[in-house]
Amino acid sequence: MIMSTVKNYKLYIDGEWIDATTGESQEILSPTDETVVGTVQMGVEADAQIALEAAERAQKQWKKVPARKRADLLRTFAAEIKANKNQLAELLVREQGKLLAVAKMEVEVTASFIEYACDGARSIEGDIIPSDNPAEHIMIHKIPRGVVVAITAWNFPLALAGRKLGPALVAGNSVVLKPTQETPIATLELGNIANKVGLPKGLINILTGQGSVLGNALVANPITKMVSMTGSTPAGQQIFRTAAENLIHVQLELGGKAPCIVFDDADLEQAVEGAFHSRFDNCGQVCTSNERLYVHESIYNEFMERFMEKVKGLKLGNPMDAATTIGPKVNAKEVAHMEHLVTKSVEEGATVAIGGKKPQGKAFEKGHWFEPTILTDVKQNMTIVHEESFGPILPVIKFSEFNEVIGYANDCEYGLAAMVFTNDMNKIMRLNDELEFGEIYINRGHGEQHQGFHNGYKLSGTGGEDSKYGFEQYMEKKTFYIKYKA
Repeated sequence: MIMSTVKNYKLYIDGEWIDATTGESQEILSPTDETVVGTVQMGVEADAQIALEAAERAQKQWKKVPARKRADLLRTFAAEIKANKNQLAELLVREQGKLLAVAKMEVEVTASFIEYACDGARSIEGDIIPSDNPAEHIMIHKIPRGVVVAITAWNFPLALAGRKLGPALVAGNSVVLKPTQETPIATLELGNIANKVGLPKGLINILTGQGSVLGNALVANPITKMVSMTGSTPAGQQIFRTAAENLIHVQLELGGKAPCIVFDDADLEQAVEGAFHSRFDNCGQVCTSNERLYVHESIYNEFMERFMEKVKGLKLGNPMDAATTIGPKVNAKEVAHMEHLVTKSVEEGATVAIGGKKPQGKAFEKGHWFEPTILTDVKQNMTIVHEESFGPILPVIKFSEFNEVIGYANDCEYGLAAMVFTNDMNKIMRLNDELEFGEIYINRGHGEQHQGFHNGYKLSGTGGEDSKYGFEQYMEKKTFYIKYKA
């Protein structure tokens, strides 16, 4: 059983918990009340080298194991994750601030990402192609890349780890996992689970440390054959530059500024619900969140009346409390960003319809809190429409014409997700052609599924994750020209 009271986490390398080379550590504080959740050690380049070498040794043996047997072992890993759901969920709440119910769901999703990858173990297919030469076959095999470096974000740290570990390991790779500095503890517990179920030593390694030091060392090392990263666009761009030195494969899932478009023929109840949960789920800290809301002028008043009632009903508070519907931001820097965006919006002419500041009261004296915020009188050229907020702030804009709102939606450097509410099939088909986003939700809020390809355009990333297309990212192709005697 996982003990959530463990305070000092070492680096998990080659199946063992070892001290970082420098001996330096960092406290992880709860965003709810700023109490210490645990202490993690800060790995550096020397630790990266040790972990990568361990992963390289393990991968050379792991790739020889039949894919089905790899999947069988990983299913036990996923089952043990679910068996520790309550303890892992508590750690997630303490270090990240998400609601307990959401944390429990995240643990389930972590396991299901791995299970889904296991289902694909018998579907790793190559090709046999006719040759131009007589008595010759051309065979294209899909093989593991080698050592995969996986770098995760703080909003769903455990689920993102599962999203990368599953396909990487089933495909025959080994992994060096670097969780985000803000929320690494639940992810570190995967090391204990890996040991309990008997995963080969070195197959999974988990290192904590600064991205600019440890992360850079992992990406720059020639042992690394692929990097899969979820995080901010600037961080992804730096990884891309560093990885270019060794020409390694890079898969990036980065920022988003998803538009949510509500046309005049939409089901209002459905649209209000979808726009609402897609903005305030996980305190707005979701890459596919509704970041800017466009409502047709003919239904604007009725829509906003219903929408604002739901916003007013949100209960900000302790995420362990079942009555709470929205928790804290992850850290003080994020709260400062919220304050900046509101101030800038007001300066540019927007109106704060609700929220817009830190909440008052004894319950909010410690922690990182910000009120659910709706901005109206917003214009397309305002900062809030273009800068990712990643928090509980939503700008609302009226529109009148189809072409107008498509132009607004595409007027963005990001291209991860979009949401549209309409019952007009002609609009839906045109949207399919014209919206510049990799993932589009029609008549529902955000929330991808494992079998759907999670893929961003523009500055939202490259490579994509999930489904058979995401699985293929973790495999290389090798071509055989086989000449035989006829």
